[in-house]
Amino acid sequence: MSGITTDVHDGADAPRPRSPMPQDGAGEPTALASIGARMADPTLPPRTLGALGEDYAAAWLAERGWQVLERNWRSRYGELDIVALAPDRRLVFVEVKTRRTMRNGLPQESVTAAKRTSLRRAGVQWLLGPGRGIAHAGVRFDVLAVLARGGRPLVTPIEGAF
Repeated sequence: MSGITTDVHDGADAPRPRSPMPQDGAGEPTALASIGARMADPTLPPRTLGALGEDYAAAWLAERGWQVLERNWRSRYGELDIVALAPDRRLVFVEVKTRRTMRNGLPQESVTAAKRTSLRRAGVQWLLGPGRGIAHAGVRFDVLAVLARGGRPLVTPIEGAF
């Protein structure tokens, strides 16, 4: 197994071998690998880590065939981290929670009842906005928990979280 590592979690049922720094066809590091490497910096302020976690989540979704429609959309009810169209044509509002450790609990545990209510209200506002007549097969709210660990973030997708 020399030179081969295994994904901590990439959403697949089984781990798959990959090189330590995944590359595209031109030999360049992939967006995920590049962002993941930046997330490994233990001196990053929490706000920067959170922004990188959202970048990582958007790239993670895009790599799996999702179409990211909006990022960091703001309303009076709060911010929608990612609005995306899943491969099954479902419109999904994705809340991204990024942490370095689980010392204060799992990342997804920070999505409180009040936060869920605000996200639902923001989602309705987004849907009612101009130019949002996107053909879709339903709406869902997901949480993507990102645990930044040593340049290889662990992603836990929670479909239909609320």
